[in-house]
Amino acid sequence: MPIEVMQGIVLPFLGTFFGAGCVFFMGSLRPMVQRALTGFAAGVMVAASIWSLLVPAMEQAEDLARWAFLPAVIGFWLGILFLLALDRIIPHLHQNSDAPEGLRAQLKKTTMLVLAVTLHNIPEGMAVGVVLAGWMAGNETITATGALALSIGIAIQNFPEGAIISMPLRSAGAQRRQAFLYGVLSGVVEPIAAVLTIWAAGLVLPVLPYLLSFAAGAMIYVVVEELIPEASAGEHSNLGTLFFAAGFTVMLALDVALA
Repeated sequence: MPIEVMQGIVLPFLGTFFGAGCVFFMGSLRPMVQRALTGFAAGVMVAASIWSLLVPAMEQAEDLARWAFLPAVIGFWLGILFLLALDRIIPHLHQNSDAPEGLRAQLKKTTMLVLAVTLHNIPEGMAVGVVLAGWMAGNETITATGALALSIGIAIQNFPEGAIISMPLRSAGAQRRQAFLYGVLSGVVEPIAAVLTIWAAGLVLPVLPYLLSFAAGAMIYVVVEELIPEASAGEHSNLGTLFFAAGFTVMLALDVALA
């Protein structure tokens, strides 16, 4: 496997790893800070969905002329419905909520909190995997630096996600090492999803535009269903909005500067 691919797979996980490590150096995470970090993560994911996934998907379908949008629309909706199904099946619990979602299961609160973050890490891993697969296949619309930009952007937004899962667990009474481990475990699914997607995309490269937009749809589902409501909850919701804009522009700058 090329070194560029290994870097692309590992970088997002390292973001989660170091974010979870904040539990060893910081105390509790204030609600305002958590909203800001969540808004930032949402901004990165939206920008990545557009410029790193949907735009390349439509560029690759240019031979369809005025119907070039069709693979992007179909793949996008498949990604939305896929995450909707996972949301209904996997038992999980969101931050600041006492009502579990998904199928009923006798699981600890900490386990369901980790599953909630793990659930929206799946499309991020898929996004990295499908872009790397496109670059490995020699696709002209995907460059090595473009794939690297996506990996760096997701790594940046994974840093606050790692902190958001580990530090509240510490505040709830978990040992620092245990809280760190849960934070890291929530990110393990990303490299796994990336590798599986690379393998699958290698078998079905003709439908790469559908896979790119599928990952975009899955990411947008997470943003609208989970991240934006969490970022705008309670007082000072404008802070989440401002950090959403910050995350969006950071990812936009990365995608253009490293294109």
